[in-house]
Amino acid sequence: MRSNYDKDNHKIYEAEVIESSTIDSSLILKILIKAGRSIAKPALEVLEMAMDPITPTKVRISLIAALAYLIMPLDLFPDFMPLVGFSDDFVALTAVLSIWAKYMTPAIKIRAEKKLNKLFPFQ
Repeated sequence: MRSNYDKDNHKIYEAEVIESSTIDSSLILKILIKAGRSIAKPALEVLEMAMDPITPTKVRISLIAALAYLIMPLDLFPDFMPLVGFSDDFVALTAVLSIWAKYMTPAIKIRAEKKLNKLFPFQ
């Protein structure tokens, strides 16, 4: 950004437009994939824990309720809202996971990670 001064010695700024060809689209894609992985990981862990036969019934019910909240079209912040749309879903999932963390087994984490890698392959 360059600056000049007018006749009254006020600073005038000139903005330069960035051409779309100068933006690294692979970097943007990597950021979106990382964000997607961050949101998908707790959802897959909750799903795997809910499907695990060792998980107690009351835990399964709360996990399924959290997953239902994730797919509900109406929630605290509608999912179509940029930046905040999935934040309440993320908080709900991580809160449920922290409450029932004692039931999270290495096998559940491995199954969730495998599904996550299929959905979001590393670049």
